[in-house]
Amino acid sequence: MPKPRKSQVSIEATPYYHCVSRCVRRAFLCGVDTYNGQNYEHRRGWVEQRILKLCQLFCIDVCAYAVMSNHYHVVLHINTKRQARLSTQQVLERWHTLF
Repeated sequence: MPKPRKSQVSIEATPYYHCVSRCVRRAFLCGVDTYNGQNYEHRRGWVEQRILKLCQLFCIDVCAYAVMSNHYHVVLHINTKRQARLSTQQVLERWHTLF
């Protein structure tokens, strides 16, 4: 059964988290799909740019990341000091930059 984020993330326990996201059904995120021969390597740059863009908008530091052929890993640090300095207006501006 899935748990809500508020019960999964505890800044008091640790501000560092290792997150993984995988493709399903033999789908390829990057690299050459050996099943159909298509090359998806151009997506690697997209994923890297998106990770770096999101860490600028939110108070998250990316400690490390790896984009593999069918999944990616990120090691994140929740930056509570930077978050505490943000005003409500700054939070709204960052949110509207993304959405």
